[in-house]
Amino acid sequence: MSSYDPSAPEPEGGGKPSFDKQPPPPQDGSPYDAPGGYGAPYGAPPPVYGAPHAPGAGPVPGMPPLGSWPNRILARLIDFVMIEAVAALVVLPFVNLGNQNGWVGWVWLGGALYLVYDGLMLSRDGQTVGKKVMKVRVAMLVDGSSPTNSAAWTRAATFIVPALVCCGALWWPVDGLFGVFDKPYRQCIHDKAAKTVVVSTA
Repeated sequence: MSSYDPSAPEPEGGGKPSFDKQPPPPQDGSPYDAPGGYGAPYGAPPPVYGAPHAPGAGPVPGMPPLGSWPNRILARLIDFVMIEAVAALVVLPFVNLGNQNGWVGWVWLGGALYLVYDGLMLSRDGQTVGKKVMKVRVAMLVDGSSPTNSAAWTRAATFIVPALVCCGALWWPVDGLFGVFDKPYRQCIHDKAAKTVVVSTA
């Protein structure tokens, strides 16, 4: 005979398991608990491993840090003085730098030499003499590789041609200041045009 008494009070919870009193799942930071980890529902996003990209690191994972402004400026000055000295030596036997025609010829020759020098050197390995000395190089923004031929020549032309054709030396401060305010890759106008970035090799 059954001993069940319908008039007796039911145990707490009505004799049914109380789901709201189950112990909470462990919060131990296990990768199994991460979204998309082992045991996650099918279709969940994959887990994200590693820390966020650190400030000051390169534009893409694995790329060196961005080149500093002092090193970039000094690298340009080294290249500029070197090329202008060569241009002066070339034109001196033929023109008088004391008159306007001689000075204009020197400027145009220096600009043409710098364009060729910059384009050739950057397309080879991303470094000019000045950049080698100051331990910086030009890299493609997308993957950190050496500039392609088209990127190298676009970068060189964007830096030189506006100064020769329309804007004079005023172009270079404008170009450079653009990079000072550019975030997060410090790209000058010539870098924007070529999709390049300057990184450190130190």
